[in-house]
Amino acid sequence: MNHMKHDPEFAAAAETAYRVTAAELRQFVERYERLDAEKKDIAGQQKEVMAEAKRRGYDTKALRQIIRERKRDKDDLAEEQAVLNLYREALGMP
Repeated sequence: MNHMKHDPEFAAAAETAYRVTAAELRQFVERYERLDAEKKDIAGQQKEVMAEAKRRGYDTKALRQIIRERKRDKDDLAEEQAVLNLYREALGMP
């Protein structure tokens, strides 16, 4: 049994808050969807760049490796390279 009295002002305020929240939520969703569409467009452009590089004779696997390395911290990359070189030398690899 509900003993609370209906308060029209509270109900109106709650409805307004719901509409504002719903509108804000819709804005977040729409912003995310726009960013997702832009991300897909950018991914398509990146594929085009790699396809062009491949047509011109570049090794795209090597290009992708270079791009990954350029994103990394220089010190971390240098340390990893030093360890790899040490292991290669120990195994008699060039």
